[in-house]
Amino acid sequence: MTRRKDLTSEERQVVALFLLRNSAGGKLNYGTQKAAMLKWGCCRSSIARLWKAAKEEQAQGQLICVQSKKINKVRRKRVHIDLDLISSLELHKRGTIRRLATGINCSKSTVGRWISRGLIRAHSSAIRPDLTAPNKLLRLKFSLEQIEYDRICMALKFKPMHNVVHIDEKSFYITKTNHKFYLTPQETEPHRTCKSKKFITKVMFMCAVCRPIFDTDGSVLFDGKIGIFPFTEMVPAKRSSKNRQAGTLKEKTIQSITKEVIKDCIINKVWMSNDKYYSSNKGKMACKTIFIQQDNAKPHIKDSDPDFRAAATADGFDIRIVHQPPNSPDTNINDLGWFRAIQSLQVQSVCSNVEDLVKAVQISFNELSLNTLNAVFLSLQGCLTEIMKVRGQNSYKLPHMKKGVLARQDALPLTLEVPKQLVEECIQYLLDKGVVEGIPQLKEALGIDTCSIRSMEAAMLIETACIG
Repeated sequence: MTRRKDLTSEERQVVALFLLRNSAGGKLNYGTQKAAMLKWGCCRSSIARLWKAAKEEQAQGQLICVQSKKINKVRRKRVHIDLDLISSLELHKRGTIRRLATGINCSKSTVGRWISRGLIRAHSSAIRPDLTAPNKLLRLKFSLEQIEYDRICMALKFKPMHNVVHIDEKSFYITKTNHKFYLTPQETEPHRTCKSKKFITKVMFMCAVCRPIFDTDGSVLFDGKIGIFPFTEMVPAKRSSKNRQAGTLKEKTIQSITKEVIKDCIINKVWMSNDKYYSSNKGKMACKTIFIQQDNAKPHIKDSDPDFRAAATADGFDIRIVHQPPNSPDTNINDLGWFRAIQSLQVQSVCSNVEDLVKAVQISFNELSLNTLNAVFLSLQGCLTEIMKVRGQNSYKLPHMKKGVLARQDALPLTLEVPKQLVEECIQYLLDKGVVEGIPQLKEALGIDTCSIRSMEAAMLIETACIG
């Protein structure tokens, strides 16, 4: 049974008058107490206390007031939070609740209550690449190059990115150093051991994905999952053991990832897997340029590599390798969120050797939903917009656009729209910084004339000076 809130002073006075009106000779009429209980939702003892207090005040000739004694009761006051004191404290001295409480001379429970009430908030800070001035300009120009003019909607939007293949490498470990489990009170804690935490078995993979292609009715034409390829090789066992006989082939990691290894993977694995779709849709894709986007790692090959050019121009295709801006993992789908999605599934598998790890990663790659991959591409477009807002820096928050809600409402856009004013300001910023190469072609493609921008700014300055 839920407890009723206490009666207010006005309600107590009304109850007392009701009791006095229904009394005679200092005694309540039959049924009055029960009627008051039902009418105001009070218990019998509360009505009895009010009746007793009302009789005493009436006998002393006082006004019927029957005030609650809880009004003047002294309660513990809340500790005042000094936000200026917290802000003045060095960041490394407020990394935990205990450190923050010590720094401001307060108890840990009080700080915990402040957090639960939303007066202070927890934040996890991730270190980001250090960008040089040329890096920022390249990031800004790269973001602008991903925009096109939509003649139907008469607006600037990002390109669909269906002809861009994102490749990148990542090492997946056979287990994590720290693993969190939820156990019942009777279970024994797991005991995990290894020879050295510095040398946990790992395998490097090259992942290649592009944006999924859907038909007008929502059916999948191309899932975008080109493949995830391990850098391993089959090596015969040198000696017999309890696990295998000598000479048995076993899978081992390639210790040195050289340019030749990367070239072989791109030509014989990435493109061969991607060719399955493009060959069946040659009429649609032969007239388009297919871009393979990679980072600037030293083992990566260049677009001018003769072996790659021979494979890239075969069967009438036009394939080119492009490099993303330096120190910009947020411009690659894999680093932006796809690798994390794979790893979230891979850690749920128990692996004891390299073969198990390779199998677990490939299964996780195949199990991921196409909607997840498509959502990461939309997140990439949101990141490019934020990069333009901060003029090429990486000091921005990952934008959230409620993609899951939009997908359930069947309102998820194919591309995001970019404000024209933002694009004009970014182009003007590049010109002011001395970046001229490729800007005329970019202005022509986007239908933007920066001369008008300069004249508008000059007119505003003249107008301001005249008003002053």
